[in-house]
Amino acid sequence: MSFILKPVDTVETISREDFKKNYLDAKRPLVIKGLTKDWPAREKWTTEYLKEIAGDLEVPLYDNSKADPAKPINAATAHMKFGDYLDLIKREPTELRIFFFNLFKKVPSLINDVKIPKELMGGFIESMPAMFFGGSNSVTFLHYDIDLPHIFHTHFGGRKHIILFDYKWKDRLYCLPNATYALEDYKVDNPDFEKFPALNGVEGYEVFLEHGDTLFMPTGMWHWMKYVDGSFSLSLRAWDQSISRKVASVWSLFRHGAVDSLIKMAFKEKYATWREKKAVKIAERALAKNRP
Repeated sequence: MSFILKPVDTVETISREDFKKNYLDAKRPLVIKGLTKDWPAREKWTTEYLKEIAGDLEVPLYDNSKADPAKPINAATAHMKFGDYLDLIKREPTELRIFFFNLFKKVPSLINDVKIPKELMGGFIESMPAMFFGGSNSVTFLHYDIDLPHIFHTHFGGRKHIILFDYKWKDRLYCLPNATYALEDYKVDNPDFEKFPALNGVEGYEVFLEHGDTLFMPTGMWHWMKYVDGSFSLSLRAWDQSISRKVASVWSLFRHGAVDSLIKMAFKEKYATWREKKAVKIAERALAKNRP
């Protein structure tokens, strides 16, 4: 019993035509190892450098614990000076991580250290570069991004373990109703297939990113991430050019953002219990019909 995971295609460079045909349009992930070869950030962005330019900032921190039904999905568990946190993740394993941090707003000159890959596609949301930091052992729970962007995820300073699934597997992954994340009661890297049988046979991808690697994740792709080393990543996001996907993005933001938050505030634990049971029923029904 297991997931069926295959490696992500890896290239040094790729043409716009090849990328569009075989990955963007086909909605397949890709690692581009040479995308950052001419980025100043590749050599410049060390933890010491980031401490110099923003070490006194206070940042919210998140851990691996299951979401509290009474709180927003991304509620912080602690706060710390950014410089102290960078020292922590280099010094020792920790579950603490920084989520969706727009350091560029605090230090605008950082944008000069990266080159948005417009030669591969358009639609980049240049005002929303997001950074993610984690210590060895910290995990980003299995989810897909609520606004359904394409993502270029570049890693710095260590290794990161990533498991990906196509959107079509959402029912078998025990996706919670009205949410963009899965039931948090199984470990993606070591699930209990007897307790969660719908996971058996789900197909996906697995990759270990190293310093300077860029992972392309197409719109709607589920992703789970674990920091092997204390390190950090940068995500560049781009809208899909199709009208239907843009409509789907707006609907997802409304349904999984506004509506879900209102229901959660009103019913709290009752809502959390209901949708966990519902996720199990939906997964079991999908398994019985032998479909994603």
